[in-house]
Amino acid sequence: MSVLQKIAEIEAEMARTQKNKATSGHLGMLKAKLAKFRRELIEPKGGGGGGAGEGFDVAKTGDARIGFVGFPSVGKSTLLSNLAGVYSEVAAYEFTTLTTVPGVIRYKGAKVQLLDLPGIIEGAKDGKGRGKQVIAVARTCSLIYIVLDVLKPLQHKHLIEKELEGFGIRLNKTPPNIVFKRKDKGGLNLTSTVAQSELDNDLVKTILNEYRISNADITLRIDATAEDLIDVIEGNRVYIPCIYILNKIDQISIEELDLVYKVPHCVPISAHHKWNFDDLLEKMWEYLALVRIYTKPKGQLPDYTAPVVLREGKTTIEDFANKLHRSIMKEFKYALVWGSSVKHQPQKVGKTHILQDEDVVQIVKK
Repeated sequence: MSVLQKIAEIEAEMARTQKNKATSGHLGMLKAKLAKFRRELIEPKGGGGGGAGEGFDVAKTGDARIGFVGFPSVGKSTLLSNLAGVYSEVAAYEFTTLTTVPGVIRYKGAKVQLLDLPGIIEGAKDGKGRGKQVIAVARTCSLIYIVLDVLKPLQHKHLIEKELEGFGIRLNKTPPNIVFKRKDKGGLNLTSTVAQSELDNDLVKTILNEYRISNADITLRIDATAEDLIDVIEGNRVYIPCIYILNKIDQISIEELDLVYKVPHCVPISAHHKWNFDDLLEKMWEYLALVRIYTKPKGQLPDYTAPVVLREGKTTIEDFANKLHRSIMKEFKYALVWGSSVKHQPQKVGKTHILQDEDVVQIVKK
């Protein structure tokens, strides 16, 4: 039986099984089995599993990468063309874009790479179409745009989310606050800092048995689900912010548009008429959470034309120096900082100081 058939069988059994306390252990085991088979699809046994495929190995450039994901004919190519001025073959028939088409936009001093990924069809996570390569590229993005047709948004939204979830992509989520450590001996030690509504000792043991793990320390710091625990054990999940772009708003009424605006993480646009692009770019900036740092050579004014752009969570003086040049830290003495991250203007700081957006930095060498 193929991996795909095994996955289909497990999904069918899960759909048949009623959810209650008595079946939670069985469902936990099925969920763990499913995660293992899905991993085989992403990382086939026997190594490599071949290249990403022609057109899917676009080199990463710029400060961030955004992947456009959506069903055929929802307007991804038109949106990319109008945002980046990159020509991406656009036609009114399905499956025009068969390879990844890169484009670049500059916004607030940052260079952002845009990738129009070929239309995802149902079953992409199971290897249908070219979905597998598309989702492999989607996993490398800093932000995902799910482009939806405003006339049929929810149906497409759920299908695409299911495809991406199946490939270990978690949208607009943070990693579960679960500490998991394997041990050589000592059995299972499960502690919880909050009350658990789903996970108990028996269910955790059932899931660990599926992974042949009998010795581990687990601390649950959230009310965790079986899926949360499996995600932590698997360890190959990626957590990516996502904006849902509802395209073709020129085809709906003002009243309907008011409703659309209430959908979380959503921006309504018309790619064809270039409506509401300002709103989309602002939301993009917010979700990318980029930090701009300006350099100041000694005795000169700061250079406000070309900021050094850092990702949130990697904004120390050391991160900034390494982005300029790897050799700087070898001669680093201290840095002078002007801006919102310091109390005094300027302030002398060390390499672990955390910078904030639009700070100005002067590196002083030994």
